[in-house]
Amino acid sequence: MKLDVLFSPVQADELFFTGKTTVVIDVLRASSTIITALTNGAKEVVPVGTVEFAVKVSGGIFGGQTLLGGERNTKKIEGFALGNSPSEYTKEIVSGKSIVFYSTNGSRAIVKAKYSANLFVCSFNNLKTVAKHIKILEQDVIILCAGNNNLFSLEDSVCAGMLISELIGGNKASELTDASTGALTLFKSFGKNIFKMLSETDHGQLLINNSFEKDLKTCAELDSTDVIPFYSGNALKVLK
Repeated sequence: MKLDVLFSPVQADELFFTGKTTVVIDVLRASSTIITALTNGAKEVVPVGTVEFAVKVSGGIFGGQTLLGGERNTKKIEGFALGNSPSEYTKEIVSGKSIVFYSTNGSRAIVKAKYSANLFVCSFNNLKTVAKHIKILEQDVIILCAGNNNLFSLEDSVCAGMLISELIGGNKASELTDASTGALTLFKSFGKNIFKMLSETDHGQLLINNSFEKDLKTCAELDSTDVIPFYSGNALKVLK
């Protein structure tokens, strides 16, 4: 099994992912929000690359079977029912609903990798479950970090490193690229206290300054769910 990491979506175009097994990571906060929505019974999450397309796809339906969710630069988008805080996606609100979702980094990374043969969403919340499933697949894996406005983000890279650590666990047959080795090294250096690490990152500081510290605590929870979002038919659904 060859493991590779892309530290930003700008490192490859859409066709690069064709036929590949890809894991998208956006720790703060899209991954955890999507995972929370599906854990709480959302029918599906439809990731989109622009706000305009989100509105178009939703058909302007608010409060029915379709909800618009997401953010731009940490803030809930005007006219959207939900933002990008996992705590907003409760069972009472999302159960049975389709959620059209846009975020500054995460949804765009997922859309970028849409031609993958297998496309999963990972965060600290479901990391061991994702690793377990990938081991069963026994395929080469691309870990795509959503990054921060197309730049490197420490939190995504540390999460990628933790996933790699789980995947190689005693498996000497695993092949690591330079990028995978770098992510693994970052995890070993910064992964001992996830909440502390998140709080000290550029994006973490931005969220704290905008009163989203509670979200950091949720995003730092390790293996709080066994739900794996799987991309199928233009939407993320719970992998059965």
